[in-house]
Amino acid sequence: MGTIMSKRDFYDVLGVNRDASEDDIKKAYRKLAMKYHPDRNPDSKEAEDKFKEVKEAYEILSDAQKRAAYDQYGHAGVDPQAGMGGGGAGFGGFDFGDIFSDIFGGGGRGGRSNVYRGADLRYNMEITLEEAARGCEKQIRIPTHEACDTCHGTGAKPGTQPKTCATCGGHGQVRMSQGFFSIQQTCPTCHGTGKQITDPCNKCHGAGQIKSNKTLNVKIPAGVDEGDRIRLAGEGEPGQNGGPAGDLYVVTHLKQHPVFQRDGMDLHCEMPISFATAALGGEVEIPTLDGVAKVKIAPETQSGRVYRLRGKGVKAVRGNDYGDLMCHVVVETPVNLNERQKELLREFDAVTRNDAARHNPRSKSFMDKLKDFFG
Repeated sequence: MGTIMSKRDFYDVLGVNRDASEDDIKKAYRKLAMKYHPDRNPDSKEAEDKFKEVKEAYEILSDAQKRAAYDQYGHAGVDPQAGMGGGGAGFGGFDFGDIFSDIFGGGGRGGRSNVYRGADLRYNMEITLEEAARGCEKQIRIPTHEACDTCHGTGAKPGTQPKTCATCGGHGQVRMSQGFFSIQQTCPTCHGTGKQITDPCNKCHGAGQIKSNKTLNVKIPAGVDEGDRIRLAGEGEPGQNGGPAGDLYVVTHLKQHPVFQRDGMDLHCEMPISFATAALGGEVEIPTLDGVAKVKIAPETQSGRVYRLRGKGVKAVRGNDYGDLMCHVVVETPVNLNERQKELLREFDAVTRNDAARHNPRSKSFMDKLKDFFG
């Protein structure tokens, strides 16, 4: 028989009373399913686990037969591996092999210890745009548990050893019989380990582990983006009773850059140019991730025009492709003018007005549209 893991009461999971109607159960499920749905909570392990828990509770309580079995026997009544949920080898889903062994003293097949894989962990790491673009190596320090160096992980005081659990006889599970039915459950005394520590270690208090910290080197590949995950296998929480350790997921978050905005492999930046440069053309210098680049500005350039510098963006995580740098022109209005500058601009404006349609085509077009609009 399989192990019945500790679970929350299904009614508590859905937040309903035990006499709740089918409609009440359905409403509670819909509300919680929408709240914890993975699409609404991307990369949230906690929400994913909640969603699975809510879904399992609804599947049991929405089925009249399963709900009746759950109300009478609890989780064991609906666990197919516990011999009560319809998955056994005997009549009506009950495992006659275990029942007969209880009746005739065969001793049964014995239980298995609760072996659990350790939980996965998440570490949020902030990196700069330059580090993301070029790749880097970072050191992180995370809390962990390690075997107690006093008892060497046994949990027992030095010179003593854990004893076989008197409740389950070392099987890690106990069998509860009620009439013709037999249910196997985790031993409440040893919690599935099959051992009892009568004289616990003074340092770890019988846990066999102590809290510690460990330093890990994390290689950040070139091209990682906001929300990308880097998996460090086996660096999560340790398993229980010999189970494998979980994984550690390092999630990258990009710090705001003073110049560039990232869009996938492309970079965007504003390129302020003077009024004269926009009108006459010229050459301006702009920063890139690799240094400084020169951009030739065509005469009569307007605000909003985009100049593309190919290959000056971010490298792809996989492959050798590079994105582009998109420079968005912003014609800068001069400020803090002296009297001579103002005088020259007034002269320029007066000359320009004499042939506005030629020199200011956008203004001419805009005024024509206004005339048409107002009739």
